[in-house]
Amino acid sequence: LLTMFCRLLSIACLVSMTSGFSPVPRTATKVTSTTAARQQEQRQLMTTFTRQDTKLEAMLTQTELPEKLYFEKEKEIPKVLGGLQIGLRKLACVTGASSGLGLNCAATLAKTGRYFVIMACRNVEKAKEAAKRMGMPDGSYVVMKLELGSLQSVRDFVANLKAFKSARPLNNLICNAAVYKPTDPEPAWTDDGFEMSMGVNHFGHFLLVNLLLDDMSRAKNARVCIVGSITGNTNTVGGGLVYPQADLGNLKGFKEGARKPIAMADGKPFFGAKAYKDSKVCNMMTVSELHKRYHDSTGIVFSSMYPGCIAETALFREKRPWFRKAFPWFMKYVTGGYVGEREAGERLAQVIDDPLCSKSNVYWSWNGGAQTVGRWSPDGKPRGAGGSGGEIFENSQSDAVRDAATAEKMWDLSVEAVGLSDKEIFKPKKGALGTISQ
Repeated sequence: LLTMFCRLLSIACLVSMTSGFSPVPRTATKVTSTTAARQQEQRQLMTTFTRQDTKLEAMLTQTELPEKLYFEKEKEIPKVLGGLQIGLRKLACVTGASSGLGLNCAATLAKTGRYFVIMACRNVEKAKEAAKRMGMPDGSYVVMKLELGSLQSVRDFVANLKAFKSARPLNNLICNAAVYKPTDPEPAWTDDGFEMSMGVNHFGHFLLVNLLLDDMSRAKNARVCIVGSITGNTNTVGGGLVYPQADLGNLKGFKEGARKPIAMADGKPFFGAKAYKDSKVCNMMTVSELHKRYHDSTGIVFSSMYPGCIAETALFREKRPWFRKAFPWFMKYVTGGYVGEREAGERLAQVIDDPLCSKSNVYWSWNGGAQTVGRWSPDGKPRGAGGSGGEIFENSQSDAVRDAATAEKMWDLSVEAVGLSDKEIFKPKKGALGTISQ
């Protein structure tokens, strides 16, 4: 609000300054040569300031526009002969693998020796440095460019991935990357005109999964996990008691195209915290729809999970400094929902690797699932709120997330929004259940 006020004040000052040069209305008098000269001079001054105002307005508009996220020149040259590097290992792709949950999941899988990991990241160099810092073994991973805020980048990534792995199908896809912008008073936009949180968290991943379904259908025991959140479930403390609640409404915003200036799924004014929660509802609904449409015919296991509250993750970088300092302490010692990045990454990797997690259409959680605040324990850390420790279990989602009619509408509208053609929409063939890979 302060930023908006300052901008309005600046513009008001400019208007008041230029208005001082405006001609003052006068009673009509006989035009002398001197008067005509003065009027001509005033008209020239007004023309000059009008041009300056126009230029200034254009500059202000330009600086307020978001930068383009992906340029054609950034398209990577496809990496080839990946089959030689992959060997007999399973092939797993993790989005947002340059930090936090995604990085720790990628490192956990790579260090088992059973997986070759595709680190799908917007900043390739940052991801390479992070992989080395995490001690990921050489030859256990490759970093590839993926900007989920650009549908063109998603398509380019899929093409590059297929060129790299050749005939070898993808075994595992982990959709982890996310944007959270709760303090922004105005929406930011993706290259395709989607509100940033929904565009990256949902639409980018929605297109990615759909473009890889055909390939993954050829792998045995393939798994897709889309990271969910308690904030999208109103039957939890974080989703039901913390304002605002997720609510897709009747998907009015999606029905109207979901593009600028439409910022919210329900078509209402922008609310940053709610935009993130709504995107997580769409993520979890997508899992249910994928299971319904493709599990029986392909054998692919579709699941979602909540890793616990990673209070120190970069996801909260938009929050105020005092919040970033106090939040981890609060989640660790008051609610009991805290989990460290390493443990959270191990949990996400477990959903991909553990035979226990071979059931489809499950929302996995640990240590109580955050449906209540934690209970006291002798070590002083509350237990049972989804935080550190505990065993994995099948958690229940809210009625809103399990609303089958809304989920089906969300799917159909998302297909239109991302521009999936009839040719791109996967149509499973009978008897094609995981025919190639282990």
